[in-house]
Amino acid sequence: MTNKPVLLVIAHGSRDPRHAATVHALVRRVRATRPDVRVETGFLDFNVPSVQGVLESLAVQGVRDVVALPLLLTRAFHAKADIPAVLADAPAQLRIHQADVLGPSPLLTAALERRLYEAGLTPADTSSTGVVLASAGSTDPEAIAVIAEIAREWRHTGWCAVRPAFASAGSPAGFPRTEDAVRELRALGCSRVAVAPYVLAPGFLPDRIARGAAQADVLADVLGPAPEVARVVLERYEAARMPLASAVSA
Repeated sequence: MTNKPVLLVIAHGSRDPRHAATVHALVRRVRATRPDVRVETGFLDFNVPSVQGVLESLAVQGVRDVVALPLLLTRAFHAKADIPAVLADAPAQLRIHQADVLGPSPLLTAALERRLYEAGLTPADTSSTGVVLASAGSTDPEAIAVIAEIAREWRHTGWCAVRPAFASAGSPAGFPRTEDAVRELRALGCSRVAVAPYVLAPGFLPDRIARGAAQADVLADVLGPAPEVARVVLERYEAARMPLASAVSA
C-alpha cells in the first residue's frame, strides 16, 4: 500500500466525447509510467466523475493527502479561480495541495515537435518551415504572455519562424487567429507552414484551429497522451507533494 498522496488530475470537461477519451488516455499513460502512484480523474464540467465527487469518495476511503493537478497549459481563470473554489469545498479531512499547471515546459515543446514530425515533417524541414503555435486563447494577460514567450523561444531552436495564434473569440483584439498567422508566415517567405495546436484534447476550439489551418501545409494533432505530457504531469506532482511529505515527517 503506497503512502504517496493521491494524484487527482483535474480536466475541464467538454460535451465533445473526444475530450474525455483523450484525458483518460493521458491518465492511463501516467499510471503506466508510475504504477506506485494512485491517479484519479475529475472534471470541472460536462463529464463525470466531478472533482467534488472524487474528493468525497477519497475521503470516505480514508485518503488524507491529495495533489490536485490542473490539466491546463497556462495559468488563467480556471487555474486561478475555478479549481481553487472547488478544492475549498473538499471534505475537511483531506489535505490538498494544488500543483502548478503544465506549461510552460521544454517537455511540452518537445511534444509539439513530436506531433509535427508525426504529421509528416522531419528535423531537416525546420529551417524552411514556419510554425503557427495555435492555442485556445485567453483574456488573461499572464497566459497570453506565456504563449508569446513560448513562440519566441521555440523560434530560436531552428524554425524559419514561429507565430502565436489564438482560437478563442474572447482573446484580446489584435491577436492573430490561426488563419491570420498562416498568411503571415506565407508572406514572410517560409517554404511551408505548419500548425501546431497547443491544446491537450480535441473539442470546439481545437476544431476551430483545424479550420484555420486549411491553407497550411501541415496540421499536427493535439498534444493528448504524448509521453512528454505524462512526464510533465508527474514532474508537477512530485514538486507539489514535497510540502505534504515535509509536513508528514515534521
